[in-house]
Amino acid sequence: MKTFLIIVHIVLGLWSIGSIIYHGRRPSRSIGWVFAIVVLPILGAVLYYLFGVNRRKFKFFNTREFYKRKQFSYGNAPTSDKFKVNFDSDIRKKRLNQLINANSNTFATGGNAITVLQDGGETFNTLFKAMEEAQKFIHVQYYILERGTLFEKMLELFQKKISEGVEIRIIYDSFGSYSLRGRPKKRFQEIGVKIHPIMPIRLKNLLFYLNFRNHRKIVVIDNKVAFTGGVNISDKYIKHHGELGKWKDTHLKLEGPIVNDLHQVFLKDYFFASKKEEFRIEDYLSEQLKCGTVDAQVVAGGPDSNHPTIMQQYIGMANQAQKSICIANPYFLPGEAFFQALKVIALQGIEIRLLVPKKSDSLAAMFAMFSQFEELLNVGIKIYLRDDFSHAKILLVDDDLVSIGSGNFDIRSFELNYEANILIYNLGIAQEMKSEFNALCEKAEQLSLEEFKNRPRWKKFMEGLSKFFKPLL
Repeated sequence: MKTFLIIVHIVLGLWSIGSIIYHGRRPSRSIGWVFAIVVLPILGAVLYYLFGVNRRKFKFFNTREFYKRKQFSYGNAPTSDKFKVNFDSDIRKKRLNQLINANSNTFATGGNAITVLQDGGETFNTLFKAMEEAQKFIHVQYYILERGTLFEKMLELFQKKISEGVEIRIIYDSFGSYSLRGRPKKRFQEIGVKIHPIMPIRLKNLLFYLNFRNHRKIVVIDNKVAFTGGVNISDKYIKHHGELGKWKDTHLKLEGPIVNDLHQVFLKDYFFASKKEEFRIEDYLSEQLKCGTVDAQVVAGGPDSNHPTIMQQYIGMANQAQKSICIANPYFLPGEAFFQALKVIALQGIEIRLLVPKKSDSLAAMFAMFSQFEELLNVGIKIYLRDDFSHAKILLVDDDLVSIGSGNFDIRSFELNYEANILIYNLGIAQEMKSEFNALCEKAEQLSLEEFKNRPRWKKFMEGLSKFFKPLL
């Protein structure tokens, strides 16, 4: 038996390493996978087959259905040309607008009202209040729909709204919301909710769907108000949860022309998750009215995008910095391109501050993240460790650009997940977020280069080891 396992390990290992050499795109990622294959007999090769194979070149991205998804558009959807913003007098914003338009096929719109929601309690109070006021439909999309107090409240509210004639549709990621299978899902169906998993994980498609997830969080109500950001449906945001306590996160309430653009992201995902349920677009998308004075733009990307949309958004924003860059994220593993871009910008004299939690829900991700800090500190980037756990994904540039959404600063969000951010071109909101960021940094522990160099050797070892497993994170 031992001889057989050794032969299997050698055969799988040689096949995997050959595939890495032939199809690998980035040396750092390829080396990580080779290391995993060597030190994890058999398991390393299996993990590579599940998570490492570049399926952009294979079946998942070449099927007829996936091609239709990529080309899908709403020919009869109302346009918001009268709210289109060109930024002719601001070259920084004009370049960003053009970049996002080339990637997401959306343009910046004016006339929006945007409310920043900084706390789980505030987020869900505002969300449920808006749902209670729904008259036509509620459209819901989450990466995680988790059973608990919020789940039960949503179920009860939906039952009431359906009795009033309101249509409710839900789509959820089949991996992130795995516990929704079975009875929890049936409870929604029994009250009349149309609910579907996105890219359901089944044996026949396991190898092609498992590594590509839909990480978006979107709610649209009557096409008048929408919500998006980093918050999932989970009691972690309203109750203490283990050592991490109550999770912090940032969400947005949107009103105005931008609602149409975000709603189209949902409708496209729903159309394919539901196996093309027939509905009239004009019943769900409508001409918008001016609700405020905020210019904003939807940034939506995924593994079928022509370019890594989220990564290019973040690099594009960073490159427009004239004074400062502020980043808040719990999983700062941005890959070589963004990592090097930040170093170059820091060496040009732009102040860069990174705010991350001291603890994490993923030890591997935490050690991998900390393994980068010495290099960042060496070029003058300031790093702050907050005591509580924040799940937010925020990028602030100078005093007039801010991105909030579902996209983390990691390879998974850059290349493997469907994500949605909101890029806000607004002095007031940016300054509000900057004040909040500054206050958090004052309470946090700032890392010094000398002290960090003297951290325990076991931490340095774990950080070094974690580098080899970045492809799995």
